[in-house]
Amino acid sequence: MESLSRQTRRDFEVIIVDNSGQGLVQRNGAAASARVIENRANAGFGAAINQGMRASTAPYLATLNDDAAADPRWLEALLRAIEQRPDAGMCASQVRLFGEDRLDSAGMLVARDGSSKQRGHGRPPEDFPVTEECFFPSGSAALYRRAMLEEIGGFDDDFFLYCEDTDLGLRARWAGWKCLYAHDAVVEHHYSHSAGRASPAKAYFVERNRLFVAAKNFPARMLLAAPFATLARYFWHAWFLLQGRGSAARFRAEGHAGPKMAWYVIRAHAAVLAHARRLWRQRREIRAHARITPRVFERLVRGHSISLRKVAQL
Repeated sequence: MESLSRQTRRDFEVIIVDNSGQGLVQRNGAAASARVIENRANAGFGAAINQGMRASTAPYLATLNDDAAADPRWLEALLRAIEQRPDAGMCASQVRLFGEDRLDSAGMLVARDGSSKQRGHGRPPEDFPVTEECFFPSGSAALYRRAMLEEIGGFDDDFFLYCEDTDLGLRARWAGWKCLYAHDAVVEHHYSHSAGRASPAKAYFVERNRLFVAAKNFPARMLLAAPFATLARYFWHAWFLLQGRGSAARFRAEGHAGPKMAWYVIRAHAAVLAHARRLWRQRREIRAHARITPRVFERLVRGHSISLRKVAQL
């Protein structure tokens, strides 16, 4: 809230969706100038953003995580970039790791099994010095055009946590919208501060939701190849686990044994089967309104891809 109060652009409203179920925002008294929507229970990230969108009539919707702080020119830079490109429905920020001169993200990338990771994570901001097209933004700090959100139906409430920005970004790409990376729209972010970098909740939802992403958005050829790509990623997870590196090693270091990881994978695949009919309907709807061909979509993914080895390593 303090960072938003210092923005150079003043023509905006702040809407806070409190997912704590305990009214923490109002009790802390830190949002006197904002409109607060209190949920009785955690509705999930995507559902909260949809609530904020419905409560506003603004032509653009900026998302900012509760563990992030924006530079005073953040909104100014995002709007300057997107207003020059009517074909752009999304804008990614230069998201830095809090208190460090390293990036959290400069947009997002997608692997062959539907996994998504931050472009440039851990690298210096100087490696991405210009405003340019990227695949789609991290929802931790992004700008979305309302016309695009209304066209594609907003975020998918069923994702609850993680990868909902990946799903929305890919659906927007199917609909023909572009995304820009605004290099001067700077935000500092406590990476995975709310749910933990290697928590059981993160392990389950990331695995389940990347399956949702692939089932809804991947063309048939990519979808058929995805299970083999997943096996390759599991191999790299095991490889880095033996070396004490990567996300699998962090998961074990926080007291979560190997069998638990296998259980979360099984649960994630079971959830896809349970949601199969809904995912199939959504897949058909995305194709029915697509403005690009599967071949063009595949080229987009190849142009903004991350290796399975890198996914396991980060």
